[in-house]
Amino acid sequence: MKTKIFTMNGQNDEAYIKEAAALLQDGEVVAFPTETVYGLGADATNEAAIAKIFQAKGRPSDNPLIVHVATKGQLNELVQVYPSYVDTLITTFSPGPITYVLKRKNNVATNVTAKLDTVGIRIPNNDVALRLLKEVDLPIAAPSANMSGRPSPTKASHVYDDLNGKIAAIVDAMEAEVGVESTVIDCTGDVPLILRDGAITKEAIEAVVGEVRTLSKKEKMEKPKSPGLKYKHYAPEVPLILVENNALLQEIVDHYEAEGNRVGVIVTKKMAENIEAAHKIVIGNKDVEIAQMLYDTLRSLKKDQFDVVVSQSFSIEGVGLAIMDRLTRAATEIVYK
Repeated sequence: MKTKIFTMNGQNDEAYIKEAAALLQDGEVVAFPTETVYGLGADATNEAAIAKIFQAKGRPSDNPLIVHVATKGQLNELVQVYPSYVDTLITTFSPGPITYVLKRKNNVATNVTAKLDTVGIRIPNNDVALRLLKEVDLPIAAPSANMSGRPSPTKASHVYDDLNGKIAAIVDAMEAEVGVESTVIDCTGDVPLILRDGAITKEAIEAVVGEVRTLSKKEKMEKPKSPGLKYKHYAPEVPLILVENNALLQEIVDHYEAEGNRVGVIVTKKMAENIEAAHKIVIGNKDVEIAQMLYDTLRSLKKDQFDVVVSQSFSIEGVGLAIMDRLTRAATEIVYK
């Protein structure tokens, strides 16, 4: 299959949106940008189209997909009656990097939901994504547009590296603004339950709806309602060592260098001033910067340059919780001592 590239340049954008929408309406798979990461889209009502997503990604079929829509009205067409706090969440945070898990109607393909009675839905806060969703006039299931297990794509070039020749088209627009996947919140109970951390934090959600629950480790592994909970994700080409105690970072770097390894170390600008290493990979200082750079950084770690990469740990406040969640899932080993 030859993958078409639709580069949004301000001149042919309308034509590209129409062509991409036509491909989706014909049951093809198209990658497109969102504010979180690039998504791999297909018609959420078409089981055969959805099967192409799983095939292209090499994704396990028991891992549910998130559906993207352009409006609250389209969301309501796919789900049953939900608690009143969901209206508050949608008004406050959507369009935006938040996904609502709700009781579904029967108009979504069963392979979208991994045969669960719920579906995850969000309204992305990205102009190209919204224009495409409005043009196609269909709910579009769209997991991250990468090979399963690899770091998620925040640039069209990442999608091309993983999926060229495996999908119909890539809509090439801006780099993802947020850089980590959406917060996923289960809204099927009286109290909202965060299934996956993202840029919309627990504190922000609590500020508008009050009590919010979070998942235990055991709950995350039991037939998850959210993608990104059950399987290994985000792994770079080389072994990644996550150091939970940053006081030990230099010791761990020295250990691997003493063994003759080519060692890279992921550090903030501030931490870089206090670490001696041949290869420092600087990832910003603020959590927002780190989130934006995280997947691009993980994708840059190549076997021909490094034998092992050591990463410092980051704050678990705000979006830092999402950053540490992704690094924990990407890590080959975590040093706790």
